[in-house]
Amino acid sequence: MSSIKVAIVGVGNCASSLVQGVEYYKNIDESDSKVPGLMHNVFGGYMISDIEFVAAFDINREKVGKDLSEAIFAPPNCTKKFSDVPHLDVSVEKGPVFDGIGKYLGNLIPVDDGSLPVDVADILRDTGAEMMINYLPVGSKEATKYYAEECLKAGCGFINAIPEFIASKPKWIKRFDDAGLPCAGDDIKSQLGATIVHRVLADLFVNRGVEIMNSYQLNIGGNTDFQNMLERTRIESKRESKTDAVQSLVPYDVPLHIEPSGHVKFLSDNKICYLKITGKKFGDVPLELDLKLSVEDSPNSAGVMIDVIRAMKLALDRNIKGALTSISSFSFKHPLEQYPDSLSKIMVEDFIKGERNR
Repeated sequence: MSSIKVAIVGVGNCASSLVQGVEYYKNIDESDSKVPGLMHNVFGGYMISDIEFVAAFDINREKVGKDLSEAIFAPPNCTKKFSDVPHLDVSVEKGPVFDGIGKYLGNLIPVDDGSLPVDVADILRDTGAEMMINYLPVGSKEATKYYAEECLKAGCGFINAIPEFIASKPKWIKRFDDAGLPCAGDDIKSQLGATIVHRVLADLFVNRGVEIMNSYQLNIGGNTDFQNMLERTRIESKRESKTDAVQSLVPYDVPLHIEPSGHVKFLSDNKICYLKITGKKFGDVPLELDLKLSVEDSPNSAGVMIDVIRAMKLALDRNIKGALTSISSFSFKHPLEQYPDSLSKIMVEDFIKGERNR
């Protein structure tokens, strides 16, 4: 199979885990069916080692101008290092700032003022990038639109890992459809994170006939993502994305409170979720479920992203355009169409086999 040429915007913790993961599994044998975090080792004929990073964009002067292999470990990145990464010959280029830096990151991320932003579309074309992953900070609404536009100019697919809605908005989907390009998103769903656990438990309550009375999900962490989300105006779409992901599985309205609730610096890239569901069962007898989940945040989504990358490559190979419904429903919190996770997994398997168009 040909390589999968990938560009990244936002060389933060999630990008670090993804790049490390591709290196970590590059020599895994094709016959090995068990790779933690992936649907399949070989996905539609593509191996993990087929992924090739060809371009990267950031605004942090600690990262701009460095090789991607170095930039993924530059401060303020703090995720777990689980693999050395050799020189990739991919220089991190300066992108425009727009609304990428909020007030809580302004003193933490030094913006590179020594160079002008590059022409992103030109670099995507010159490097042969087939798709771009958007890993910008939550709340980067205008910056996300800009990079989506650059992908359209360059003829490049768009994977939106953050909760600024592109792949779930009909007007954007139409633009990618008209350009003959695929898009996937929005807001990546971790391998085993707060949202997927909440969805599974809510679905269990519904299927077992327990009426959900109310539920909350509170998340704290120590990385820059959580520090950024202290600015409450930047998390409106995040709150909507996470809430819709749970509410969509309950066939009646439920009082839900779901949001990032605090930054605890010494937790570093560890995220802790506190989840509670209150319900009533036979005889209106009440019950409560309390759960604590602790995970290293960034590696938790990297394996999922590897599957998304390969699904998008299949779409490009097959000239499929517009929103990729199956992989978006399975892998993102806010897709165009929400399906139960068990059904969306079947849909992705059908897509891999070529039995489902999108």
